[in-house]
Parts: sequence; C-alpha cells; structure tokens
Amino acid sequence: MDKFVQFENYRKEYKEFYYNYYKIKEDNAEINIEYEFEIPKLAIFKPKIKILKKNIKFKDINNVYVKNMAFHIGLIELISYWKCTCSPKIIIKCGYLNEEQIKWWKKLYFYGLGELFYTNNIQTNINDFVEIECKCKTDEFEHKKIDDEFEGYIVPIGGGKDSVVTLETLNINKKNDYCLIINPKQVTLKCAQIAGFEDNNIIEVYRSIDKNLIELNNRGFINGHTPFSAMLAFLSYLIAYLLSKKYVALSNENSANESNIIGKKINHQYSKSFEFECDFEYYANKYLKAPVKYFSFLRPLNELQIAKLFSKYEKYHSTFKSCNVGSKDKEWKWCCNCAKCLFAFIILSPYLYKEKLVNIFETDMFEKVELLETFRKLTGNEDEKPFDCVGTFEEVNFAISKTIENIERDGKKLPYLLKYYKDNYKTVDTNNDITKRYNESNNLNDEQNAILRKEVFSGD
Repeated sequence: MDKFVQFENYRKEYKEFYYNYYKIKEDNAEINIEYEFEIPKLAIFKPKIKILKKNIKFKDINNVYVKNMAFHIGLIELISYWKCTCSPKIIIKCGYLNEEQIKWWKKLYFYGLGELFYTNNIQTNINDFVEIECKCKTDEFEHKKIDDEFEGYIVPIGGGKDSVVTLETLNINKKNDYCLIINPKQVTLKCAQIAGFEDNNIIEVYRSIDKNLIELNNRGFINGHTPFSAMLAFLSYLIAYLLSKKYVALSNENSANESNIIGKKINHQYSKSFEFECDFEYYANKYLKAPVKYFSFLRPLNELQIAKLFSKYEKYHSTFKSCNVGSKDKEWKWCCNCAKCLFAFIILSPYLYKEKLVNIFETDMFEKVELLETFRKLTGNEDEKPFDCVGTFEEVNFAISKTIENIERDGKKLPYLLKYYKDNYKTVDTNNDITKRYNESNNLNDEQNAILRKEVFSGD
C-alpha cells in the first residue's frame, strides 16, 4: 500500500490520540514517572522514566514545578506513540495548554517529524496535520518564578566526540557538577569516568519504550525518526531543577542547522538546531519558570573544529562511539557501514589518518568500495544528505580535501574513496580554513564564550 494512502486510512480509522495521565513516584532508590497514552480501539501505552537516586540529594518531587515539568516531558514522549497513526486530534486529559503553547508544540511536532513525513511520503502542513485539545480549561501549574539560588552545570553525554569536547573544555567542577546519561551503556559511563566524574555525579536515567509500540512497528504502522533531543531538553531541565543547577550544557554544533534536503526545511537534527534551542529557552522561561539555562556550549563551532579539538584528547580515542547501528550491540561497536561512521571517519581524517584512525575504527573506511553512494551523499553529490547526525557538505568536502593534501604531501597513494573524489570532483581551497571561524549566533554568556574561544584559537 502507498504510504500516503496508509497515512490517510489510519487518520480516518484512528481519529483521536489520548494523553491520559502522568504519575510521579519515588522510593529510596529511584524517582519514577509513568505515562499513559491511548489510541482508542488500537493500543494503550505506558512508557516509564526512571532516575536513579544513588546518594544524590534531589529536591522534593511533591510540588507544582515537578508536576509541570513531568507533564511537559509527556508532551514530547507522546510523539513516539502518536506517529503510529498520526491521528488528526491529540486530546490532553491531564493538563492545560493555552493557544500560544499549542502553537509552540505544533511547530515542534511538525518540524521534529519532518524526516518521518518525508520518508513515509506524508504530504501535510503545519496547520492541518494535527489539532490539540485540552480537557482541562484552567492552568493548575500557574506559579511564580523560583527564587532559590542555582549554580553549576549538568552536561548530557552520549558517548561521542562532541560531549567529550564539552567535558574537556568547559570549567566543570567534577565534585559538585553532574553529567547526565540516558539509558547508560559501558561506553557512556566510561567516557564520564575518564572525564573524572565519580559515580554519584553521574545521573543515570532509564527511559523504557512500551512493548505495544514495538508490536505496532512490527505490524507496519507508521514509524520513523522522532526528535529525541527535545526529550533530552525537557528531561535535563527537570533534573537541573531537582539539583539546583543553573546550566544544562549541550554539545550541539552550528552544523546541526543544515537541512538534509536541499531547498526544504527537513532536518534530521531539528531538535539540535539553534532554532529549537532558542524556542526552548523562550518556552522554558515563560512556562517552566526555573532559573535553568539550556544551551549548547559548542554552538559557535563547526564539526571540523570539534574534530580538531577532539583529536588531542587521546585518552578517549579507544572508548568514544557515535554509531547508532553499533549502539544496538551490547559492547557498542563502530559498524563501519553507515553514514555516521563514515562521517566520523572523514571529519577526523585531517588529524588522525591513517594509523590512529584505523586503530579507532579497526578498518580503513576510505577503502570500502561499498560505501561509495553514502560517500557521494555526504559530499553533496546526491539529492539528499544522509538522515543521520552528520555535518555539512562544506565541512565534509574541506576535510576530504585536507586529507588528500596531507597524503599527497607525504608521497603516499590515495585510498579508494579519496581517489574517486579527486578523479570526479574538484577539491576545495584549504587555505580558506573553516576551523578559524566562530559563530556569534549562540546562547553562551561572556565567560563561556571566552573559555571556548581560548580553546579553539590558542594554537593560532
């Protein structure tokens, strides 16, 4: 069946999606949040979020601020379940949103699901794709701003090079500040440990997916990418409030702003973009009201600058991982067959090729003939950029050209993909060094900007 026809059929059959409730509980070991979503006549979903308490001193969870934040986390969590049928109406039974808030959420849902709509051939628009209705007619969460003193950082880490650069560059107090890991794996925990965090300064959050969603996916209901980073935004904001931390320092770079489809606003990394970051700051200040600043510390930089910095932190080289395919493996390996692996290999190649890079990936990815199509997409020589967290065409082409220059300077033979590039495309002028840039469109304060500028330009 045509995917768009399937989309229309589901919307006719499953007209409503319910956000029934959220529940917050705690015991000596955990803080738990449970949600219930429902697609009538199809399925009920009860996803859960668990925050380990360890010996960490969290605030009391029994107040209106925590309830409000938990409610909002549910608004982003529901996307994963609503997308199965893309029901034309979302009915919220456990909270209130005003017209401005509904408009804000519709924007996030629409652009955050841009890749899903595109890959499933769903033709819709921001006005008509969904209606949001609240059964509650008054805001039970209306409250004043918090006057408590907040200070210090929480740094979410995912095991890749970007968060490592933030951990190594930002002035973080490893005794009083925290890193945050969602669904920890050995790789992410080890990165935190290498950075110097003790166990009680590593916030471990476990997010479970309801098995009914997996069953619907297996039955062929609508599936695809959702804006996970938006979930991280609301969840990290809650945890920052519970720990009285002033800053949530993300590691999203300037490159995340680029669309995957030329001429269209379809971005795999939409919820990592500067646009979303600013939207979230506005929304949090007005409707969540804790004195927490959510921002990306690496926003002024491009991927090549981050790779250049990361290349110096050798203690992480045998540990870090970015591959989504490999993350499904218990030990989390580089699969060395996907766009994200190839991009990471390319962006690090000007600084680590050949021996050090091959040691990291356990293969020379530039010799893999089967990756030619992916290589062409990454360089901008196909209609679309791979739907993954990869950098811009400019960064990829600069990195490739610089690596070719380095290899030829040493009088060595070009590997397959680089020889293909030189034979078919024009290398870029590496004298126009994109690692000398600094994007002023960011949300860093003066102190944070000074720290990052010093790290980036100290060798110049």
